[in-house]
Amino acid sequence: MINVTFIDAQGTARTVSAEPGSTLMETAVRNSVPGIEAECGGACACATCHVYVEEEWAKVLPAPSQMEEDMLDFAFDVRPSSRLSCQIRIKPELDGLTVNTPTRQA
Repeated sequence: MINVTFIDAQGTARTVSAEPGSTLMETAVRNSVPGIEAECGGACACATCHVYVEEEWAKVLPAPSQMEEDMLDFAFDVRPSSRLSCQIRIKPELDGLTVNTPTRQA
């Protein structure tokens, strides 16, 4: 398994195991991670799975698609490190990935 850490807006860290091939959003939902609402179920249609990717991990991830960038326009408190967790596919290279959740979702 691949370990990923979600840090909520209060600074509480939760490290969970992720299955290769699943998305970061699916991992969060499966592990009841607070702060990930995922209202559209991973269709990149709602921005309620918004996360901030830690800087050292941004280089490991592929660039966001145009669709993801467009959907981030609807997210709350968008930053340069903002991504939609439904668009991050888990792979072995992401073992140790750390993301932060915003104070609220869109």
